[in-house]
Amino acid sequence: MNAIDGLKFADMVRMGAHHLHQNADYVDSLNVFPVPDGDTGTNMNLSMTSGAKETEAHAQPHLGKTAQALSKGLLMGARGNSGVILSQLFRGFGKAVENEAELNSRKFAAALQYGVETAYKAVMKPVEGTILTVAKDASKAGVEKAGQTDDVIAVMEAVVKESIASLKRTPDLLPVLKEVGVVDSGGQGLVYVYEGFLACLKGEALPERSSVESMDELVNAEHHRGVQGFMNTEDIVFGYCTEFMVKFEDEKVKKHPFDESAFREDLSKLGDSLLVISDDEIAKVHIHTEQPGEALNYGQKFGSLINMKIENMREQHIAIVGKNHHTKPSVDKKDKHPYAVVTVAMGPGVADLLRSIGASVVIEGGQTMNPSTEDIVKAIQDVEAEKVIILPNNKNIVMAANQAAEVLDIDAAVVPTKSIPEGLAAILAFNPEATVEENSRVMSEASSQVKTGQITYSIRDTSIDGIDIQKGDFMGLSGSKIIVSNPSLDDVMKTLIDSLIDEDDEIITIIYGEDVSEEQAEAMANYIEQQHDHMEVELYNGKQPLYPFILSVE
Repeated sequence: MNAIDGLKFADMVRMGAHHLHQNADYVDSLNVFPVPDGDTGTNMNLSMTSGAKETEAHAQPHLGKTAQALSKGLLMGARGNSGVILSQLFRGFGKAVENEAELNSRKFAAALQYGVETAYKAVMKPVEGTILTVAKDASKAGVEKAGQTDDVIAVMEAVVKESIASLKRTPDLLPVLKEVGVVDSGGQGLVYVYEGFLACLKGEALPERSSVESMDELVNAEHHRGVQGFMNTEDIVFGYCTEFMVKFEDEKVKKHPFDESAFREDLSKLGDSLLVISDDEIAKVHIHTEQPGEALNYGQKFGSLINMKIENMREQHIAIVGKNHHTKPSVDKKDKHPYAVVTVAMGPGVADLLRSIGASVVIEGGQTMNPSTEDIVKAIQDVEAEKVIILPNNKNIVMAANQAAEVLDIDAAVVPTKSIPEGLAAILAFNPEATVEENSRVMSEASSQVKTGQITYSIRDTSIDGIDIQKGDFMGLSGSKIIVSNPSLDDVMKTLIDSLIDEDDEIITIIYGEDVSEEQAEAMANYIEQQHDHMEVELYNGKQPLYPFILSVE
């Protein structure tokens, strides 16, 4: 296959998303760090599903335009660290191919590489041994293969092969992965996406994931759950990770007939994280216990022991987190989250949009309904986070937000966003692994790069900056400045659009309110596509009151 077009790429996306969806639970099982967005499989699945839905809705033969649809869907549906990185990988990919009707092997590989470069730039402090490393190594292999062949399938095979190899190396780059016995969860998710791409290109069906994974995968999952279950060394109840195999012997089995259910039940009394897989010749066991000898003795009733391994998990845990860690007070995961982003908005659609890209709490409020300092404090206390970023999204709420931050006894900062578009941009720049100070700086910078347009109506006759305004007129605001007033909503909208967009802009997001029909909103989107054909248009039903349209331009 010497080239792929937009329709073939849409099929690849669909199959990649499906393969990730089928394996999302397993990817979840690989998470190591107890962060609030720690369900990497779920986050990547939801992100990729969002991208796939947008791709399916807008697929066309032109590959660049289909890739742009994927980019849009991923960008707005991105959740969690790995979901955001995934969206950046394909945002870069989409940017690289936006003018390409189809891709040959070299252009396809180059686009994957450009996606990697984009993703690295999007992460404040890239960490090797993560999805970034897997993507980088895989794209490098793809570029090398593309220099040898015109076959896109051969390039994708090289990408998949190296992504798997790179994934296996992630524990060598991140010691905590090796100690816990897992590979990087985000990298694993990306491998599933790439495997789906390849299967589509080859016209092959991918097997549905078995309900019973391999023993090694199950052990990895149990190790993950064990690590997530305690934060201090003294919290470990069963301290020895014990693995062994029982090779059945006829004489012993005659005396003690082997029944897997009974075998599992008896061993369960000795500890937790128990896994048992057996066939006619062997039983393989994994258990966390305080009495490894008793587990081994029990296994010997049925045969001889082989491949035994016992590890002291308390010593391992101390090596990971430091010898002094045990003196710190324990924090119950159910009671405390490391980070929260608390924001303010009016309109259920706007609230859903904010939550979909990472807001922990959306306080109902805005024009005519500014939340008080107490309202903000209570919302933050309810989420019970150790650190918090507050996004007021309205100039009239900034002071209350600052007061709330001062009242709180946790690490808190206000990013003084004055509009929903600024809030959206700030959330997309949030990094759950950064400090509050770092996030505040980066999110403030991101919000400052966005131009905001809003339309509302006048409640009285007036004249401002030379503009005569009649009661009931629609007013167009660029930032906080009124630039147009007119009885016609369409006329105001078009004037506002034209004033906001310049030749260097790329994306305009239209959030339409509760009194605007979908047809009206689509008509405005069509106007932009006709008059400003270099712009990408994103359309969302915010269902907000008072403001028929909110615009974000960047």
